[in-house]
This record gives sequence, C-alpha cells and structure tokens, in this order.
Amino acid sequence: MTTTIDAVRDVLIETLELQQSPEELTSETPLFGSLPELDSFGVVALVGALEDRFDITIDDDEFGADLFETISTLTEFVDSKRSA
Repeated sequence: MTTTIDAVRDVLIETLELQQSPEELTSETPLFGSLPELDSFGVVALVGALEDRFDITIDDDEFGADLFETISTLTEFVDSKRSA
C-alpha cells in the first residue's frame, strides 16, 4: 500500500519532472523557493496533479507559500483534504 507521502513524492517528481529519486525527497525537503521547478506555473500544475491523484479540490484561498514549505506540510494538507 502506498502511503500519502510516497504518492505526494511521486506526483512532485512526475509533475515537475524532477531528477531526484523518491528516497532523496524526505519529509523535511524544502519546496517553494528551493526547487526551481516549483515556480508559479509549477504550482498550478502541481495543484492540478494533486487534485487528480487524490480526488480532492484545492480552493484558491487554500494554497500559499506555507502549504508548499516542505513535503511534510504538503502531505499533511493532502491528508486533511482526503479526510474532510
């Protein structure tokens, strides 16, 4: 069974075409401001990919830099949306 963090890492790698392996992306890996691929276009693509992968809806007022601070903050957000 795939955990949420594993699935989030997979979505990040696929959507942003990252060269890192899933194992290199830890829960504390910084995202926004640290990954050049995660620019404004990358955020839009990533939000769409997360919505598709997890069957959730992310409203415009729900995402900001704090959501994309680390893989952990993003995973916690996805988990909270899935349980809502």
